[in-house]
Amino acid sequence: MLDPDTEEDARFESACRFIIRLGTLAHGYGPQAKRLESYLSRVTKALGYNGIFHSTPTSLSFTFKKKDDENWQKPHLVSMPGTGFDLSKLARVGELVNAVEEGQVSIARATETLDEIDAMPPPYPNWLVALSYAMCGAGFAGFLQGSWADIFLSAVFGVFIFSMVTFLAHFPERLTRGVPFMCALVAGMLTAVAGFFVPGINVYLVTLSAIIYLIPGFSISVGVIELTTKHYLSGLTNLFNGLICLALLFAGAWLGVTLTGVILPVHSAAAGSIGPGWIWVFAMILAAGLCIAFQTPPCDLFWALVCCAIACVGIVLGIHIQGNDLGNFLGTAMAMVFANVWSDRTNRPTSNVILPAFVFMVSGSIGFRGLVAISAGSTALGLSEFAHMFVVAITLAVALVVGNLIYKPKILL
Repeated sequence: MLDPDTEEDARFESACRFIIRLGTLAHGYGPQAKRLESYLSRVTKALGYNGIFHSTPTSLSFTFKKKDDENWQKPHLVSMPGTGFDLSKLARVGELVNAVEEGQVSIARATETLDEIDAMPPPYPNWLVALSYAMCGAGFAGFLQGSWADIFLSAVFGVFIFSMVTFLAHFPERLTRGVPFMCALVAGMLTAVAGFFVPGINVYLVTLSAIIYLIPGFSISVGVIELTTKHYLSGLTNLFNGLICLALLFAGAWLGVTLTGVILPVHSAAAGSIGPGWIWVFAMILAAGLCIAFQTPPCDLFWALVCCAIACVGIVLGIHIQGNDLGNFLGTAMAMVFANVWSDRTNRPTSNVILPAFVFMVSGSIGFRGLVAISAGSTALGLSEFAHMFVVAITLAVALVVGNLIYKPKILL
């Protein structure tokens, strides 16, 4: 017969290993630092123990205690390669944890299942993900009222960028750090060549639309949000990582267009635009592309699109009342309330529906356009656009807080 203390130690050790594996896997699937920390605390309490957790994009620390008033602690620190997005796996992890909390699955079996979830193939085939890049490119170009030629080329080059990202992902990590620069360089060169054969296209709009999935607006905005919630290390890391990625994208795009212009004359101009009635059609095309690219579970895809549509309604209403900033605020707050209500009713992660809607409104593209304006000699306009990127990020942060106050969310991923 096992000693009760020995048996309790074994249970505690098993619970710690499960929480560590849960945190390290979930960290790479896309949750914000504060949400992940709160979620791990909730699960640890449900298992009968206490824990303190700190998350940054590059590290995750765990501290476990058997009892709240106990001085002895079990610490563990994990170095992380960075965060990513895989909403399908994030949802599966949430379902597994619910089963553990309800006593339907043992901790030992749940730990094994986490490894199985991590090895799962994506829910969408590669051809559909490639199509999502085309939808993102075309949707963004149409949302910014580009011409039909701009929209078509953005879709075509978006597929090419997907091929590059997929190919370069197989290289060592030290080489993949240059993926944003290389993708933007190729996109700029392709768009500049197209500008020679198809006069009148907006070269920088097409380039931006083709690489829109790589624009780090989410990272920049989340960095600002985390700074406002006193997650300083994670916030600064996300903010600087986003700004560095933005600079790499701009440098690649500018160099690609400039080098091509040495050989071929590039004529970048807006040759008319689609009618205003098409804007929201392309907005939903962009939203659908983002949902697929982020691996939103098929069962949640409809509700993610509904959340994006609600965000669009808020944008239109805010712009009609006052301007773009109020539109961003209302769109984000309304989408957050919907996501919290949906999560409360379905017991599924809020991220599944709010993340595509949030990325839909983030500010990275504004910063990119600011850098483009500066390079073209419009310094005042460029600096204004670049500074406004942070205004948008702060607006979104406040809107998320207000949305959570209107309908308090569950502690889910």
